[in-house]
Amino acid sequence: MKTKDFIFLAGVTIFFLPFFLFAPLLEAYQSFNTAHGMIMSFIKFAVLATLGEVIGLRIKTGNYNQPGFGVLPRAIVWGFLGLTIQMAFIIFSVGAPAFLVYLGIENAGIALGQPGLSAEKILTAFTVSATMNLIYAPVMMTLHKITDTHIESNGGTVAGLLKPIAMGEIMAGINWKVQWSFVFKKTIPFFWIPAHTITFLLPPEYRVLFAAVLGIVLGVFMAIAAVAGKK
Repeated sequence: MKTKDFIFLAGVTIFFLPFFLFAPLLEAYQSFNTAHGMIMSFIKFAVLATLGEVIGLRIKTGNYNQPGFGVLPRAIVWGFLGLTIQMAFIIFSVGAPAFLVYLGIENAGIALGQPGLSAEKILTAFTVSATMNLIYAPVMMTLHKITDTHIESNGGTVAGLLKPIAMGEIMAGINWKVQWSFVFKKTIPFFWIPAHTITFLLPPEYRVLFAAVLGIVLGVFMAIAAVAGKK
């Protein structure tokens, strides 16, 4: 580890440690999170998922930031993606159990709210995760790739982010072989579906936070995909 890595880790620790050391601060966070879930989703993903991208950049280039990377524009995009992720959590955590009930698993509709673990609860969490990651995640991941390319193409500035996105041109330039063979085919079944199964076994107030923490992993995956796409 280099000096900049220690500085980075120290900064991250200083930022998050107060939430674990001071109970009133943690209680204030939990209260605000309960009352304003969408706002907190924006903030959590803007901070944590962008942190993942910064770590991903370190893996790719050896630097935590560089000209044109656009930390602030990426945080803004992740904030808005966080809103769609919260929406997806709500839709699939209701719709997938309803589908299981339709198939005859009568307790699926209440399983995620029950204490402890049971076969029905695990099955329901897995179904929520699988449907969300197979239906919603590929669209979100592709949109994330498009916005990343747009940010880099416009110098990593907020003003550049606000320019019209050349959707067709960017989509034509995506390395779909890597997008399919690594991002979709490997990370979704082998990481995201199991990880989000665990997510939906957690109490509702912790699900989006855990998903945002997983956004750090997404940043690393995107870095690996970017390197693979250039080979």
